[in-house]
Amino acid sequence: MVRRNEFLAALKAGARTALVTTALAAVSGSASAQSGGGPLNFLDGLFTGTLTKGDPGASTPAQTPSTGGPQPWSGEDGASGHPLMTAAAIREAAGNFDACVAGMWPDAARRNITQDNFQRFTAGLSPDLRIMDLLDAQPEFTKSIWDYLDILVSDARMAKGREVLAKYKAQFDATERAYGVDRYIVAAIWGIESNYSTQIGDRSVLQSTATLACIGRRQAYFKDEFLSALEILNRGDLRPEQLRGSWAGAFGPTQFMPTAFKRFAVDADGDGRRDVVDNPADLIASTANNLKKDGWQSGQSWGYEVVLPQGFNFMLADRAKTMSFGQWEQLGLRRPNGQPFPASAEKAYLLAPAGAQGPGFLMLQNFRVIMKYNPAEAYALAIGHFADRLRGGPPFVQAWPREERTLSRAERLELQQLLAERGFYRGTPDGQFGGQTREALRNFQASIGAPADGFATSDVLERLRAR
Repeated sequence: MVRRNEFLAALKAGARTALVTTALAAVSGSASAQSGGGPLNFLDGLFTGTLTKGDPGASTPAQTPSTGGPQPWSGEDGASGHPLMTAAAIREAAGNFDACVAGMWPDAARRNITQDNFQRFTAGLSPDLRIMDLLDAQPEFTKSIWDYLDILVSDARMAKGREVLAKYKAQFDATERAYGVDRYIVAAIWGIESNYSTQIGDRSVLQSTATLACIGRRQAYFKDEFLSALEILNRGDLRPEQLRGSWAGAFGPTQFMPTAFKRFAVDADGDGRRDVVDNPADLIASTANNLKKDGWQSGQSWGYEVVLPQGFNFMLADRAKTMSFGQWEQLGLRRPNGQPFPASAEKAYLLAPAGAQGPGFLMLQNFRVIMKYNPAEAYALAIGHFADRLRGGPPFVQAWPREERTLSRAERLELQQLLAERGFYRGTPDGQFGGQTREALRNFQASIGAPADGFATSDVLERLRAR
């Protein structure tokens, strides 16, 4: 939930999505790799078009889920090649861990943390070096967007979501009145982030953020998170045993980073504490406050499924290219159920996550707000669709191209290398797809007369190999 620039947005995505990664792995039985804002992120590289490390504005790879019990650090250099991620640098920093933590006392004092609390909450802290492997994990396995949606927007999760909406109706009512944020979106975030509080994470937030503040390549960022976690405890909002979550410090059923907690957490029931872990009123209101402050528009949808006409120019499927509903209709876009678009001058952009073979979506301001919560299109689409289903809406009407095979990391790397050899891609091939790769792929597709949808398939790879 940290939003300062694209880099920090990527960081926050990781912080939340590490838990989603683990949850998906548990359901599907397949390994994933992890994201850049702590759960630094499985959504990266999840499906073609998701922002990932290697392209500007992208997240880093997602965490590989644990296979049972704490795992030791590998003792190997990090895959990023960063000088602070060499095994020698990690060992040296770990040896200086106690001094590093103690050295943060002046900064803690400036935040009005008492010396007694600083000593009490930092006593006995030790580095969790396994986090270094997770910080630099390289994704190998990916899921298609339709598999991702199948897992997260499931009948079981929807049933649980409706139970939660009914059980906490009074809290959702109060939150909607106070913040104007749709209850179904808040319930969807709760369900997808932690499967309704059943998968929150079990690492100590203090230990994780202290480790990352003193060791590795993101120390400045995580120093702020560590000190913010100490502020939370010093103020008495939460107890140390409640501050447990992902390896990057995200905690609670809707996954707040400590700095995000400071900005968005509210005391909804007036008990003097902002408890986003065990108090449903505070949890619901704080999540809604986050969305409101990020620009949520009351009474508006996140977007609409659309049918694209034959011969559509997919170069228009770009987040930077917005048009009014009327302009999109003039280009032949229609809603699949025959309903009209709302009479609104608000502009939308077109997302075609499965290219010409799958459904399209016109995305509004509230979709962008969801992406501020987690900057991955797959995540935001899952949240929006799950919210609609909780509201009683239907599944997506159009079929996904389920016959398409997801490219392996080796194939994705080869595709980038071939695009680079042919002058379409100017980045460093790394097997992870983001906006730069998608643009290069579109330009290649246009050059051979294929729909320039930026969707990487085995057929596109074969066409590249043949040229």
